[in-house]
This record gives sequence, structure tokens and C-alpha cells, in this order.
Amino acid sequence: MVSITEAQELMRKYYYHRDSARGLYATFTWFVEEVGELADAILSNNLGLVEEEVADVLAWLLSIANLLNIDAEEAFKRKYLSPKPPQ
Repeated sequence: MVSITEAQELMRKYYYHRDSARGLYATFTWFVEEVGELADAILSNNLGLVEEEVADVLAWLLSIANLLNIDAEEAFKRKYLSPKPPQ
């Protein structure tokens, strides 16, 4: 099993240089495109394609977190594992 932190570090290792050269807003645009591809995959009812697009969306989200110097796992824990669940 891979933790969110490990996945984020993998994205940093392989893609941070390219993502930082592209910039935050262009990287965010790629993320949005991947979300659109996920929507198309869901509509096609193709589970294999949905799984692939979920992985792509997660990878791009972690790349954005890297560009913003956000620890995605810690942010998730603060938001969703706090004593009072979000509304």
C-alpha cells in the first residue's frame, strides 16, 4: 500500500521540475482537464478507464500540492480526521 505522503513524494521526484517550470496555473489547467477526462470515463461506464483517470486526477492534485508546498496527507487529516467531522 502507498500512503498519500509516499505518492506525493513520488510525484515530486518525477514531475516537480517539469511542473514548476510549467507553473501553478498551467499545472492546474492540466488537473482540470484530467477531471474532465474522469467525468467522460464515468459517463462511459468503463470501470478500467475510470480507475486510470482517478489515478491521473490524484497525481495532478498531488503535483499542485507540491507546487504550493502543502502536505496533502496532513491537510486531509486536519480536515477529515478532526474530532468534529466536516458538514
